[in-house]
Amino acid sequence: MKILLLGKNGQVGWELQRSLAPLGELIALDRHPIDGLSGDLSDLDALRATIRKVRPDVIVNAAAYTAVDKAECETELADRVNGLASQVMAEEASVLNAWLVHYSTDYVFSGQGSTPWQETDSVGPLNHYGVSKLAGEQAIIASGCKHLIFRTSWVYGARGNNFAKTMLRLARERETLNVIADQIGAPTGADLIADVTALAIQQAAKHPELSGIYHLAASGEVSWHGYAIHVIEYAKANAEQLAVTSINPIETTAFPTPARRPLNSRLNTQKLRENFSLHLPDWQSGVTRMLMEVLKK
Repeated sequence: MKILLLGKNGQVGWELQRSLAPLGELIALDRHPIDGLSGDLSDLDALRATIRKVRPDVIVNAAAYTAVDKAECETELADRVNGLASQVMAEEASVLNAWLVHYSTDYVFSGQGSTPWQETDSVGPLNHYGVSKLAGEQAIIASGCKHLIFRTSWVYGARGNNFAKTMLRLARERETLNVIADQIGAPTGADLIADVTALAIQQAAKHPELSGIYHLAASGEVSWHGYAIHVIEYAKANAEQLAVTSINPIETTAFPTPARRPLNSRLNTQKLRENFSLHLPDWQSGVTRMLMEVLKK
C-alpha cells in the first residue's frame, strides 16, 4: 500500500506519520516542495501533479486552513485550501481508484441545541471556516471516490500549541482566569485521531462499503471552563507552581470574536464505533496523557 500524507507537520499529521508508517510506503509532505512533490494545498496545479506522480493507493489529507477568525476576511484562501483542494484530491483519487481520507469539523453544523450531532443531521455553518470545510466534504462526496471523512472537534496534541498549554501559561501568570462555560464538546487527541485513522484504513481497504462520513471524538463532554479546571487541578496535583486562585465561568458573548463559535460541539460517534468495532476513550484520559508529556519538559 502506498500512502500520500499531506500536512505532515500539523498536530494530526505529526501523529499520522507514526500511525501510518506500518501500513506501507508512506510519502509525507508539508507545504514546502521536496523532490518535485508539493503538499501546498493553495497551489492546486502542483497538488494535482503531485498526486499523479505518486499514484498513491490512499491519500490522507491532514492539511487545512484552520485560522477560524482570519477565514472571515481571507475567504478566498480558506475556500481554495479547504474546498477546491479537496475537490482536486477527490477527482484524482477517483481516477486512481484510491481512497481519500479527509478531516472535517463540527463547525459544519449550526452549533445549536444540546443533542450530539449525527452524520445525517442538517448542516448550517455559523462562520466561513465552517462553510469552507463543508464545501470540501461536498466536493469529495460529489466526486464518487472512495472516502473516509472524519468530522472531529476540539483537537489537541502534545506537540504545538493547544488550549491546555495556554491555560497552564496563564495560570502561572495570573491569579484569576475567565474561561467560556457555555460551549460544550469533547477534547480529542491527535494521537487518537491518527490511531483510529490507521485502523479504519485497514478495514476499509477490505470493505469498500465502509466509505462515508464519520464522527470521531473522545467520549464524554465538557465546557472549556471544565476543561481548564481539569488541566489546572492536574498541574497542581503534580507540584506545578501556579499563581491562579480562581477560574471564573463566562458566556461566549463576553468574549466576542470575528467568527461566531458553536455552543454545541457534541458529536455522536455511534456510527464509527459500530462500523469499525471501536472503543473511544473518555476525554480525560487523553488530556491527562498529554499533560504528563507536557509537564515533564
